[in-house]
Amino acid sequence: MVMEDAEAPHHMLLLRNFMAQGLVLGQPLLYSSPARDPRGFLGTLPSPAASKDDKSRERDPDQEKGLRIAWQYKKYLGESQLDGQRDSKHEYSNEFDLRKPLERHFINGPRIDCVSIQDCPDLSTLRDRCATFLSQFPRNDGSISCAGRIAIQSFCAPQCAYSNMEWDMLSFIRYLKSMVRSSNSVAIITFPPLLSPSFCKRWQHMADTLLSVKAIQDEDKELAQLLTGYQDMVGFLNVHKVARINTQVPVILEATTFSIKLQKRRYLVLECLNQAPVDGSSGTSYGTSGGWSSSSKTGNLDF
Repeated sequence: MVMEDAEAPHHMLLLRNFMAQGLVLGQPLLYSSPARDPRGFLGTLPSPAASKDDKSRERDPDQEKGLRIAWQYKKYLGESQLDGQRDSKHEYSNEFDLRKPLERHFINGPRIDCVSIQDCPDLSTLRDRCATFLSQFPRNDGSISCAGRIAIQSFCAPQCAYSNMEWDMLSFIRYLKSMVRSSNSVAIITFPPLLSPSFCKRWQHMADTLLSVKAIQDEDKELAQLLTGYQDMVGFLNVHKVARINTQVPVILEATTFSIKLQKRRYLVLECLNQAPVDGSSGTSYGTSGGWSSSSKTGNLDF
């Protein structure tokens, strides 16, 4: 579960990366939204960022003529073998280009189901669609052939007819949680801060992993002096709870608050907070990055 921020839609960044990652890997997706046409949101999903290896393989057209004779050796390998090598390499991508939309063949796939919860008088329709979707991924003792993803945006939005049925929404979350536990699937639910305090606590208790996003106020001079890389930050990600199934040993994280950055205004980066130098000048961030960016920087003097 992701607790939204009323001031900024930073939860949409997490939701877009979650959905795009599943579609790129060929995983079925069920997307639910209070919008009237939820399928239109698929056009805003980002495309995977090109890795350094892919960029190095791009050849200059002027050099193609000089390599034409060398490429004739491909006939000894066979076209089928070359095509198999290209198709077999499909990395698990964590970085997506927010300015580049996802290719159409990913969005128009037959294994994508979109549900609008705007005009639903109750949660029975969404419950039936989730049950039908999750029935495709029974959890067996054998290997996992495929996994499904469920993304529910703004579950208790005021435009939904059931937004005042707090007990029904809590019952649906309990039902969805039990269904996900018995299948090879994962679900993410975002909800705005519109619930009563008591029901908000109940929702947080039901979540396996609980996150919250918080926007940064414009030109916060105090934060700019305290944190490095403040100019790239757009918000904070707080980790309140991490899933621990069938155990009572808690997870002790190295950090529970991460900065949400837009690197080059294109790539979403989750990074540990780092204190700025004493003089307040912005320096290079040496903390380890997580989430949708696995890159980390190290300096000669790293204290």
